[in-house]
Amino acid sequence: MFRTLGGGDLVTNRKITAHPHAVTELCEEGARLYAHALRSGRIARADVEPAPCLMEFALLHPDPDDASWLRPVLPAVALSQRLGPLEREISERRQLSMELADAFEPFMGLSAQEIAPTHSITVLEGNDRINHALDLATAQCQSEMLTIQPSGYRPERSLLQGLERDRMMTERGVRIRTLYQHTARYSPERLSYVEQFANGKVEYRTIDELVERLIICDETVAFIPVRDDRQIALELRHTGLVRYLIKVFEFMWNRAVPLSAGAPYETAPDGITEIQHSIAKLLVEGHVDEAIARRLGMNVRTCRAHIAKLAQVLGSGSRAQLGYLIAQSGILDQHHREPGAQDPA
Repeated sequence: MFRTLGGGDLVTNRKITAHPHAVTELCEEGARLYAHALRSGRIARADVEPAPCLMEFALLHPDPDDASWLRPVLPAVALSQRLGPLEREISERRQLSMELADAFEPFMGLSAQEIAPTHSITVLEGNDRINHALDLATAQCQSEMLTIQPSGYRPERSLLQGLERDRMMTERGVRIRTLYQHTARYSPERLSYVEQFANGKVEYRTIDELVERLIICDETVAFIPVRDDRQIALELRHTGLVRYLIKVFEFMWNRAVPLSAGAPYETAPDGITEIQHSIAKLLVEGHVDEAIARRLGMNVRTCRAHIAKLAQVLGSGSRAQLGYLIAQSGILDQHHREPGAQDPA
């Protein structure tokens, strides 16, 4: 029986030891024996047993006068045998690329004229890049900036940057509306910041629960964070997305309490404050203390103090019982005042 090797030679079917590698990575023994065969003009068949790759790659062929010897294929011939198919493939690929270019060429000018490139969503990574994009957007803002600022610690440097940015906008006649959480009413830093804009050009309201930070300039661009550490943000310039976020802002704004309206945490007749009602709602939804504190803009210790007060008022002896008593008490079904609804923007 016969089989065909890489170069097309026919040799008798015999077992060849596994010797896997590419012709471009000729093994050390194969290279030594091939060089010896080229210098000598031939090589004994038995001598090439350690390097069966020489036969596999058709670098040797049987001596027609004596089957016990092998003769080397000249390197130029072996190279030509392998380059030929590659060059044909390259030529075919080049021809295909030219045909593709010709097929799409009539449309290239059309797309450049009629389809304007847009960057509707841009990923901003790092404080420097985020602040640079914010500075550019606020500098271009002409009418109104809407912001949602969840309560929490902000470095003095960040507060100063925001103060300078807002002051420059109000001097240009830009209206600013900002939503905080109710807990901001008890933050000296926030109150000091708000006092800088007591001229009526900036409006502040508070609400019990905010999810994340949001900044919208006119109806053109919005910024939202991607991660909790706020090291990555999205710059949104898609008209539909920006308009949707404006509607979300207005929904919360109309339910928020003007900062000048006094404390919203008045105790209801049932002995439970407004903030404790908010905590009760989140408890029933299954949120843990840390998540509740984050969503309401307070530290965990304060949150747990409110939970303890809830447990005391409802007579609960355990966390599991507290959730049950909240659901049974009906306090979440009661309608509490929404000053924002009586004081529309």
